[in-house]
Amino acid sequence: MRTMSWFAQVVTVTTMNLRNLPSRLGTSLVAVVGIGGVVAVLVSLLSMGEGFRAALDLSGRDDVALILRGGSSDELSSWFSREALNVILAAPGIARDERGPLAAGELYTIVELPMRSSGTGGNVPFRGVMPRSAELRRGFRIVAGRMFEPGKDEVIVGRGAFGQFANVDLGHEVRWGSRTWRVVGVFEAGGSVSESEVWTDLAVLQGVYRRGNTVQVVRAQLNSPATLPSLKAALGGDPRVNVSVRSERQFYADQSSILVALIKYVGTTIGLLMGIGAVFAALNTMYSAVSSRTREIATLRALGFGGAPVVASVLLESVVLGLLGGVVGGVLVYFALNGYQASTLNWASFSQITFAFTVTPGLLVTGLLYSLILGFVGGLLPGLRAARLPVATGLREL
Repeated sequence: MRTMSWFAQVVTVTTMNLRNLPSRLGTSLVAVVGIGGVVAVLVSLLSMGEGFRAALDLSGRDDVALILRGGSSDELSSWFSREALNVILAAPGIARDERGPLAAGELYTIVELPMRSSGTGGNVPFRGVMPRSAELRRGFRIVAGRMFEPGKDEVIVGRGAFGQFANVDLGHEVRWGSRTWRVVGVFEAGGSVSESEVWTDLAVLQGVYRRGNTVQVVRAQLNSPATLPSLKAALGGDPRVNVSVRSERQFYADQSSILVALIKYVGTTIGLLMGIGAVFAALNTMYSAVSSRTREIATLRALGFGGAPVVASVLLESVVLGLLGGVVGGVLVYFALNGYQASTLNWASFSQITFAFTVTPGLLVTGLLYSLILGFVGGLLPGLRAARLPVATGLREL
């Protein structure tokens, strides 16, 4: 027996341990469920951040410029006069066709709507748009009802906002500002952040909220992404306007950074704290397994098996339990949450943004790696205890 290689000893003992798992089904399930729960929570929180980031990524295009007032980090703190808007629309680098520049000034405010799920109020972006605003959103189309008519107190609602908020069913009337608005349509925009908004005619919104002829942001289709620097240079050198020019992709990347970082921090912290509990569950399971096999381990040692193979076999058993927990937790989150529509607060605009939980392969791999670490840590001390067990003590229990 002493001539058996170290690797062969590990395989022999590990195989025997795994075959005996059904006899320890109860304690083994404690570890699997504990680690699976940790993985499920960790992956679900991270998938929330991934879904939020994906919604903003879908909104961002390199060939569309967002032009804000200089020094403004968001639309709410920006504004342009009609004269400044005309200067911007005439700038070089903006795509044009027979209808003129492919650009639009937009007005942005926030209104309140009750959540469908809870009835609590939430902030919803209310955007006044120009006729070409829809052309600047990839995949824009009306999926129910019709487009609002210019000059009328009518609104269309993004698909995400329609699913999350009440009082916006087709034909419903809702009061914002000094007017009563009628919901006439539902639109989608390629899964972008625009689907979290309510739209109406720019001129109507300006009048209701007494904004005169001002707008807060100008969206412009570029001839190509390469023309963005020339647009920046032209507007930056024009004394009539004070602007900040970014690609739409960069703007939304800046907006998403705060919340995505916060979600990752919270998710990692909660995962670590819950992981401690899962490690104790694994420790309890593996200590119980070692205690129930005291005579078996002592017999193996007496037959010539070394201490290291015993440690390795206990660790491998614990890692297998951890892996099973990781698979269970990952599968549960994927089928329960992937694609699930939800909303959260966009810290950049202090309004609700709808998104879909996105469980990516990378997140599932992260969960599995974490489960393997938890299993390894949970099996280390019991494995060392098994290896240090005196042979004589174990045999006396025969």
